[in-house]
Amino acid sequence: MNNKKKGTSLFPRISIFRSNKYIYVQIIDDIKRNTIISYSSLKIRNKKITKIEYSKIVGKKIAKKMLKINIKKAFFDRNKYKYHGRIKILIENIRKGGIEI
Repeated sequence: MNNKKKGTSLFPRISIFRSNKYIYVQIIDDIKRNTIISYSSLKIRNKKITKIEYSKIVGKKIAKKMLKINIKKAFFDRNKYKYHGRIKILIENIRKGGIEI
């Protein structure tokens, strides 16, 4: 039995993948089986900033994109990651961007 929460178009799921170099975030509608928005630190090519700063930028950018398409609430699917470090910074910046998590 799958007790996993599912995202909808009005209340999507925020999924994060973190590699050693980059961080990726997707806003997912599980009902339609569709990725609504995605963004990653690959789109930011600056070798002088840290991975923490990448997380801040990605969080702010994804929040702006979510507000642009009128998504104001979402829930965070943390997968196997603990809520600290780059993951925590990214989620906090999404919240600062105006999204309720």
